[in-house]
Amino acid sequence: MRRHAITALLSSFALLSLTACGGDGSKEAPPKTESSAPTTPAATEGAKSADLPNLVGEGLQSAQDAAQAAGFYVLASHDSLGRGRKQVLDRDWKVCFQAPGPGRRATDTEIDLGVVKLDETCPAKDQKEPTEAAGKMPDFRDKSVKVARDALDPSTSITVTDASGQDRNVLVESNWKVCSQEPAAGAELTGQPVSFKAVKFEESCP
Repeated sequence: MRRHAITALLSSFALLSLTACGGDGSKEAPPKTESSAPTTPAATEGAKSADLPNLVGEGLQSAQDAAQAAGFYVLASHDSLGRGRKQVLDRDWKVCFQAPGPGRRATDTEIDLGVVKLDETCPAKDQKEPTEAAGKMPDFRDKSVKVARDALDPSTSITVTDASGQDRNVLVESNWKVCSQEPAAGAELTGQPVSFKAVKFEESCP
């Protein structure tokens, strides 16, 4: 009788062990948790905006610092006199024009500043570089030789001579303005050579 009681007790214990292990001897898998979709800054924060200050009248370096302090980091600048000069030293330039103007803007907006050198007067109108010539010769008179060269196809053969008769070398082309050109404005561009006669910007064309 005692032997039968012990056998029944052992059978009950084995049954309980199998049930705890899932019935097949393997451990029960942990419950699955629902995974969340990856979050992005755009999804969590949305489009950012901030107040863009008025930068006109400031030095270019100070204007850039003020724009960045306000949260704007996509910055560009160009020569408002249309001469195509590069702003190598920002502290040597001042802001004449700003696009877009001050106000509430998205912080990823490009801020384009029209500038002149510190000793120059801001023009009445912002002068941007002309677009690339599309099949016809533009009118480059009073434009810088650099701007004229950049607007033509890179394969164009270009000759530049001193219109003053002094036979000076045209070294820094952004400092020279076109007095005359060949071919004339409006002519078809078919790969022919182009020639310019130029003087320095502070000089008058003959």
